[in-house]
Amino acid sequence: MNGIVTRGVRPSVLDTIGNTPVIRLRRLRPPDGAEVLLKLEYFSPTGSYKDRMALAMIEQAEARGALQPGMRVVEYTGGSTGSSLAMVCAIKGYKFTAVSSDAWAPETLDTMRAFGATVIVLPSEGGKITAELIAKIRAETERLARSDETYHTNQFLNADALAGYMEIGEELLQQTSGAIDAFCGGVGTAGMLMGVARALRAGGCQARIVALEPASSPLLTAGTLGPHRVEGIGMGFLPPHLNREFYDEARAIEEHDARQMARRLAREEGIFAGTSTGLNVVAALQLARELGPGRTVVTIAVDTGLKYLAGNLFGDRSSRST
Repeated sequence: MNGIVTRGVRPSVLDTIGNTPVIRLRRLRPPDGAEVLLKLEYFSPTGSYKDRMALAMIEQAEARGALQPGMRVVEYTGGSTGSSLAMVCAIKGYKFTAVSSDAWAPETLDTMRAFGATVIVLPSEGGKITAELIAKIRAETERLARSDETYHTNQFLNADALAGYMEIGEELLQQTSGAIDAFCGGVGTAGMLMGVARALRAGGCQARIVALEPASSPLLTAGTLGPHRVEGIGMGFLPPHLNREFYDEARAIEEHDARQMARRLAREEGIFAGTSTGLNVVAALQLARELGPGRTVVTIAVDTGLKYLAGNLFGDRSSRST
């Protein structure tokens, strides 16, 4: 670059994915409880930990020759995965089609479009995420994936996703010197929880791994399904990535508590994140009370609260309604 020193300059946005910070909860930590650490994945380019998964799936497919120039990438998504894939595809020059629904935040749909994605929006029943809705979205995606010159990233089955998420666990081992007594996270694809668990185990950390889900759709804990509004988790089926050998227990968290916690995180800790992050922190605080002083609980702030400003999570109605 004409002799200009470029130390610290990244080749592209893709090179900014990862190495997100970890912070201590100060005001929300329970008295006489364990320390609670939160890894702020909303520092990623699209404001979500899904950037890691998207990059891993695309680059591994390129390396195998399954994805080549001129092809179209397709995926069904509530928005965060779609935004991440749309960003990666924009940089790499691939066309991208996302199959989604009005059950998810309109900001995420608009984000995908801003990156140049084609977004197919299927209607929901009253804005609820249900097993029937997911089945319709999956079927439409599979129909599109049968077209020639199309690559289906298939996040729920794609083992490449785990490699992207293992980086979170590897970073946590470095950031905490391996001093983690419990790790908890919501289950959508289960890629994040399994990737982190595998990395912690490989690094010699025997942290208690806790899988989380909405109490209104307690498939893991009670074997039943129900509608909910916690985006990104509780998809209405057992995700293939979820391996019982890599988690110790499952917990169901009330959506009302998760939404209230998202508001408290913003107002009391300055952490601006969505309902799934609130759910993670509710569970982390439970574990902190159970483990007591001298222990450390870690969880993830999965995405930015900017994605949820159109709803009532952070609006004036939020103090009176869930």
